Amino acid sequence: MIKQTNRLIPLIAVAALGLGFAAPAYAQATRTWVSGVGDDVNPCSRTAPCKTFAGAISKTAPGGEINCLDPGGFGAVTINKSLVIDCHYTEGGALAGGNGIVVNAGAADVVVIRGLDIFGVNPPTNGVRFIAGGALHVEDCVIRRFNAANSFGISFAPSGSSKLFVTNSTITQNGNGATGGGVLVQPTGASGTARVEMVNVRILDNANSGLRIDTTVGTNPSGVGALVDNSSFSGNADGIFVNANAVLGILMVANSNASNNSLTGISASGAGARIRVGNTSIHENSLGVATGGGGIINTYGDNRLNGNGTDGSFTLPAIGKQ
Repeated sequence: MIKQTNRLIPLIAVAALGLGFAAPAYAQATRTWVSGVGDDVNPCSRTAPCKTFAGAISKTAPGGEINCLDPGGFGAVTINKSLVIDCHYTEGGALAGGNGIVVNAGAADVVVIRGLDIFGVNPPTNGVRFIAGGALHVEDCVIRRFNAANSFGISFAPSGSSKLFVTNSTITQNGNGATGGGVLVQPTGASGTARVEMVNVRILDNANSGLRIDTTVGTNPSGVGALVDNSSFSGNADGIFVNANAVLGILMVANSNASNNSLTGISASGAGARIRVGNTSIHENSLGVATGGGGIINTYGDNRLNGNGTDGSFTLPAIGKQ
């Protein structure tokens, strides 16, 4: 018996040694880090960062935050929970074929994307594609070159009641020919609604629409309610286009600029399309403002509509300032 026991001791030691080299299991952290010289096998800590957003997201707790340690390209990612990706103080790139960032999260989840350069490579789809979640915040970002057919810089197509906030961002060179463009807001199904605020946003040089609000594929009567303030829509085909019939698409444009668009500055199509415009310059477009199918574009009487190939006209009477 003593000899058998002695023979077992080396075997037990080898087994213990093997366990010592097993891959470590990391708990999810509330803050994780990525670096151009990181590795996705790391725990994504500050001293052992990951290399990609996709590698870091599985190690980041719901409600947590991913930060960039240094400039780099950190790849595409799908976000399925409340999360912040913040590279505000260093350049965080997402060079992506297909979709750059997909948000498909829970109904109450809030996703924040801050300080990213999201750049499309062949073949690109959308810079940011939102399918589901409570709210999406895009702050201090550049989204560019998603220029395949039907590609948008931001495609916001919620299947539930969702909010989109875009601030201090540039969305440029997206779309192709008569398809795609800068930003699409298009709720889907019987439950999809969108509440949108865009402040200090530059939507420039996109094919087709700069901002397109389209309620024709959803059936929720709440539709879209949107505000654009202190923003520029220039060099697109249509600067701003609202397409709405049975489901309302309501937009207020204030303190903004729609200029040098090859088709229209601001247009509303369909009986559910309602646009209100105040203190906004609409100039150097082929057609300044255009309505069709019962669409309405109201003015607060303080806009500058001139210098277009054809200025068009607001829906009268003008609405008073409140």
